[in-house]
Amino acid sequence: MDPLSEKAIRNSFVNCTKGEASRLRLPLGFGELAWEDLDFLGWVDPGALLRSHVVMPGPDGPRGITLRVSSAARKSAVKSSMCQICLTGHSSSGVNLFVAPLAGPSGRQGNTVGIYVCADLACSLYMRGKRQPKLRFSQYEESLTLEERIARAMDNLTKFADKVAGIA
Repeated sequence: MDPLSEKAIRNSFVNCTKGEASRLRLPLGFGELAWEDLDFLGWVDPGALLRSHVVMPGPDGPRGITLRVSSAARKSAVKSSMCQICLTGHSSSGVNLFVAPLAGPSGRQGNTVGIYVCADLACSLYMRGKRQPKLRFSQYEESLTLEERIARAMDNLTKFADKVAGIA
């Protein structure tokens, strides 16, 4: 992923107001990010730990979505241990159910869409072996190349972002 400016990130969000985008906190260490290892930028908001953000490249420029950890998932014992973006297996505490308000009037009415994702949104680092899941209980070996895994993850993320934006 090419480096993004703070302004480009804040202007990219499709499912929050400009005011909300202006108040979100960028990831800790933003100036030192290893952009070459990132397929998308995902982070937990340091000022609101139940809120997270994802900014991904798109044909018309970056597209950002804001997420929050589902309150139902925090109360439930039933959790997934597989990220639906990168398909990394974790212990159940390594994956969160994130919900994103839909863009536009539907989102303002409280409608959301959810997805199970690596709790730290570091899918790119897991796929590259630069970060290892904590307490992973089963080791499986992918037969896909890194490029194929990245393409699959970006396709999964794009489909989710399209749902949020009301495209799909």
